[in-house]
Amino acid sequence: MGFLAAIPSLSVLAVTARAASAGFRQGAWVALGIVAGDTVFIVLAIFGLQWLAAALGDAFVWLKTLGGVYLLWLGFRLWRADPAVEAQADGSAAASTSSFVSGLLLTLGDQKAILFYLGFFPAFVDLAALTPADALAIVVIAAVAVGGVKLAYAAVASRAGAVTGPRLGRILNRVAGGVLLATGVYLMARA
Repeated sequence: MGFLAAIPSLSVLAVTARAASAGFRQGAWVALGIVAGDTVFIVLAIFGLQWLAAALGDAFVWLKTLGGVYLLWLGFRLWRADPAVEAQADGSAAASTSSFVSGLLLTLGDQKAILFYLGFFPAFVDLAALTPADALAIVVIAAVAVGGVKLAYAAVASRAGAVTGPRLGRILNRVAGGVLLATGVYLMARA
């Protein structure tokens, strides 16, 4: 899982862009959102997607659409953000919430995560034979492996952002904002 988490992807880009432009703490919040999204996929794989689809009904389409709209809003804000102002807001609750939710929604819309957890994961794990302790162990392993790798990326990116200054931060904000905008459009189109 650590190896898969280390492969460059949209989530790595989101963590590094946020950490380089707004500091390690914000990159860590994105990483935590990614781990939360992975946990959602693990729970869905274990307990079944049919249950979720049946429980949510038409609300599932609305949930995907709202997620897409929120990613569009975050992408637009990130595209227009001033890295110097972002660095000052590093510890604010709004910045932390925004970072967490962007990581969560990015993961929930990430085809690589969906393919792994809902496609390959059941091939490696006998889901019918899992005990609650097994399920908890899988969640902890995923959190440590994925979260650890993403935190390492955030640490390196925050140092690089501090050295290179606001120009690189602005470029990374635009790249990450573009990724969030594209992901939001994709989610809305799939809804």
